[in-house]
Amino acid sequence: MSKAEGKEQSRGTLIQPRTLKGFRDYLPEAMIPREQLIDTARRVYRSYGFSPIDTPALEYLEILAGKGGAESDKQLYQFEDHGKRQVAMRFDLTVPLARFAAQHIGQLGTPLKRYHIATVWRGENTQRGRYREFMQCDFDTIGTESIAADIETALVIHDLFVAIGFERFTIRINNRKVLNGLLERLDLAGESVAVLRALDKLAKIGREQVAAEMQETAGVSADQADEVLKLAELSGTNDEMLAALEPLVAGSEIGAEGVAGLRDVLAGAMAAGVPEERLRLDVSIARGLDYYTGTIYETFLDDLPGIGSVCSGGRYDNLAELFTKQRLPGIGASLGLDRLLAAMEELGLVEKVATPAPVFIPFFESDRLHDYLQLAARLRAAGLGVEVYPEAKKLGQQLKYADKRGFRVAVIVGGDEFAAGECQLKDLASGESRTLPLDDAEASLVGALQELLAAGE
Repeated sequence: MSKAEGKEQSRGTLIQPRTLKGFRDYLPEAMIPREQLIDTARRVYRSYGFSPIDTPALEYLEILAGKGGAESDKQLYQFEDHGKRQVAMRFDLTVPLARFAAQHIGQLGTPLKRYHIATVWRGENTQRGRYREFMQCDFDTIGTESIAADIETALVIHDLFVAIGFERFTIRINNRKVLNGLLERLDLAGESVAVLRALDKLAKIGREQVAAEMQETAGVSADQADEVLKLAELSGTNDEMLAALEPLVAGSEIGAEGVAGLRDVLAGAMAAGVPEERLRLDVSIARGLDYYTGTIYETFLDDLPGIGSVCSGGRYDNLAELFTKQRLPGIGASLGLDRLLAAMEELGLVEKVATPAPVFIPFFESDRLHDYLQLAARLRAAGLGVEVYPEAKKLGQQLKYADKRGFRVAVIVGGDEFAAGECQLKDLASGESRTLPLDDAEASLVGALQELLAAGE
């Protein structure tokens, strides 16, 4: 077969372009708000002194297996690599952190405050706002059991959602020690993992199915299941619920510790300025992952609670013990980036733009390319994002391109404008234009652009 025949055959057998189920491509209009959220999270985390780290996407299977529970193990992407090693892709960023801390804590010291923004993989059934490949934005404090770290975790979550632009959200907190204290009083301490995993599904499947699952997986009686669900269904103000919890865990030291911890976190967050309506005690949340040991957090959007928690976490004081004899208690939370973006899209909070640059310069005088490039460079030097169209075409065609991609303003300079030393500043949303001098782009033009862009935010 000749080379020409081979090329002709290859053209006839095109591979269908498609993505795997549960995975997705991110077009610019999806990726731009995603990066904006990441930038916001990074800024808030850094403001509290959290430092960035990264870990490999691939870990030894023994590092990840058994750390998040049976359900997480089922969802692991695992395989044998070329070196015949049993490996898996990380399903969250917390278990790799435990390995990381055990490996490097001697060099880094404690407390270690880190944030980690990276992709994770879970082979689970897809749902609204949830994919098999998704990004987490974690922050954690390792090496202290101080209640100050628990309080700070709530403060970071609160400040993060305020920085994103939300006013109506609720951080729900609980403490696994309260739940464990009740189980201890009911002689169910040995079944805590199965009971708490079932309880974590209360909002999704309802009381009857949770009770049935407890009886099936943990061997509890109907009366015992009812006692656990009564605790989970407590309601009222934070103070009313704290008062109601104390008799329910009476006689259990661990239960009393949990109630005291909740009281301290609530009081500390209020002292730091968190409104009470944004931080609510909710004894129904259990966080299904096995490694949580104390305070736990779930964050819901008041205008779209059905999408589920968009920022969750808690205290895990024993996770690193699998990797080191040194005690390394930890606490932190993770922003569910893709789920939050799905919620923001439903709420109409995501601006549909396909360009990160707000300023557009049309190119329709073919012999003035260097002048257009020079103007764009001067505007960028003043801190503005600017794109110059790459081909000399009719102005209407270029403005159609600008409108499709969501540019905010166009700086139009044609032959007449060049001759007069002027430019037309066009607001692409309203269609309004005004004339400004070209020779002081760093002054009046920049000022006018900044004013126009600020007015549209």
